[in-house]
Amino acid sequence: MEADWEMELGGSAPVIDACWTGLVDLRVVPERVAEIEETRGLPALADVLVRLNAPASPVWTAKCDVWAVEEPVDPLEIDAEPDDATSAQACYIDLLTRNDQQWIVPEGAAEACKALVARLRAVSLRACRVDLVVRQARIAPEAYGLGITAYVTACGADEDAARERLGAAVAAVADTLVQAGPPAASGSPLQ
Repeated sequence: MEADWEMELGGSAPVIDACWTGLVDLRVVPERVAEIEETRGLPALADVLVRLNAPASPVWTAKCDVWAVEEPVDPLEIDAEPDDATSAQACYIDLLTRNDQQWIVPEGAAEACKALVARLRAVSLRACRVDLVVRQARIAPEAYGLGITAYVTACGADEDAARERLGAAVAAVADTLVQAGPPAASGSPLQ
């Protein structure tokens, strides 16, 4: 799987908002996953969101979206054959750590991203990529920290093939995150 990471902090960079009015907190009631509209367009996302919000996960999710990619994808950037890159689907999932005090400095989030990217690159899954973006996050009404937006893109010969591959890619991201286990004693999750 192709994977990379970057930081978008300050200025007009987007902020992850875990306090938005439409939040369905799957940590509390995982059965509410059916209320999340994006899971209708990408059924594999429902299981992924439940697993990422489960007590065994080092993270929880604040928001997600799924869409068809309108622009052509570069087969070289997504490790795909040209015939397999005619249709693409994408998804993002905002991730926050279980411990609100983690990822309070960019270096901690960067270390987590580097470790996660290394593990994702070892996943044998073609025609997809994950881009992790470290962002400021509003964790509570008056509390800020850092979070990571995971952008997952997959392509296929047609829309159904791209959607199926995207489902496999988001599942691989969840597998990789959950297998990381609880945060290390150093306080840096996902290492």
